[in-house]
Amino acid sequence: MKKLVLLATALATALAMASGSALAADMPLKAEKAQAPAAFDPWDIAFGAAVMNDYIFRGVTQSNHRPSVTAYFEPRYNVNKDLQFYIGTSTESISFANRAAAEVDVYGGIRPTFGAAAFDFGIWGYLYPGGNCADNLLTGGVPGGNVCPVSAQTIFLADGNVMKRDVSFFEAYAKLNYTFSDNWQAGINEYYTPNFLNSGAWGNYASVTAKYTAPSSVFGTSGVGMYVSGEFGRQWLGTSDAFYGTGAGTVFANGIPYASYDTWNIGIGFTYKVFTLDLRYSDTDLSKGNCNAFTSAFDGTGTTNVTPINPSGVGSNWCGAAGIAKLSVDLTAMTNLK
Repeated sequence: MKKLVLLATALATALAMASGSALAADMPLKAEKAQAPAAFDPWDIAFGAAVMNDYIFRGVTQSNHRPSVTAYFEPRYNVNKDLQFYIGTSTESISFANRAAAEVDVYGGIRPTFGAAAFDFGIWGYLYPGGNCADNLLTGGVPGGNVCPVSAQTIFLADGNVMKRDVSFFEAYAKLNYTFSDNWQAGINEYYTPNFLNSGAWGNYASVTAKYTAPSSVFGTSGVGMYVSGEFGRQWLGTSDAFYGTGAGTVFANGIPYASYDTWNIGIGFTYKVFTLDLRYSDTDLSKGNCNAFTSAFDGTGTTNVTPINPSGVGSNWCGAAGIAKLSVDLTAMTNLK
């Protein structure tokens, strides 16, 4: 009898425990407190650097077909995912006739995005500090006397060209880049300045661009990406002031009416993480004579490259075909430094 009582007591206890567990399982649990979304940080900074065998700007070498280095720094403020304000600065090593120390760019603008259409509007300043006036005359063994003051700091150019001490200028620009898919993009660009290279001539540059980005699977899981891109543009130019009208062995009372020209480039690029290797071909339709008149090259040669604006016949190869290899690294603080 005792055994039966003990067995009944044990069964009752077990049932009570099981029932309690079931009830506990059926009871709603207290919801965990939801984590607050991460605060939106509108600030970002893009920065990077590059080395290249030639610094080409709109089909014209800025480094005398020699290697050049560049770096940039661009703070950004994102109002939201579709609107960004930015300012920036960059530097490039150059080789100009006036022996300017470098090109220093300062710029700023706004980038609104509407779906697949990304716009960019801004002002770009090109500064060339450290230059000296370049003349084509020696007066008493000292450079100057034609268009530059006679001074030991004045540069003498034996090819007959001249160049101002300060060739800094600014441009206003507008760009549109449209993304058709993960692989295809196209764009149009417009730049205008009332005083290109401080020459007195207005300048207008317009171009179209296209880019194909290969699927990420092309190189398997290596992380290497690839793209092909190209640009076709036209640089329209006005008439220089009288300073340049006295160069190149002739005199234009109202300045030189520079020749407008077409330029194009096409290339292939390879990306890996923050690195890009870009291999590109660039060219223009400027003749060697018109190139000499436009660039004030310090190493012009020959006497047969005669054109209406270059009667001296001196020619320059600064505007011809060129191959560019450029290795760059590009980062943003929010993506690469967090």
